[in-house]
Amino acid sequence: MFNPLVDSFEQLSDAEVENKMLELQRKYFMSPNPQVQEQIAVILDMFKQETNSRRAKQYVQQQDQDGEKGLDSLINVS
Repeated sequence: MFNPLVDSFEQLSDAEVENKMLELQRKYFMSPNPQVQEQIAVILDMFKQETNSRRAKQYVQQQDQDGEKGLDSLINVS
């Protein structure tokens, strides 16, 4: 999705993304205008996708750091 009102997410930290999501949720429920709510919902979805993408990258990095030894210490074959 692309919205010209949203800057790049790369410049934001994870905490800033979370704070923006909370702010958008608050504004969504404050607005009585359905068109405004729709636009906020689209931007909120963009932030949610960014959050999910960042979490997936962190998970992959964690798995790479663990390497093949993830379950080796748990399984004892003798």
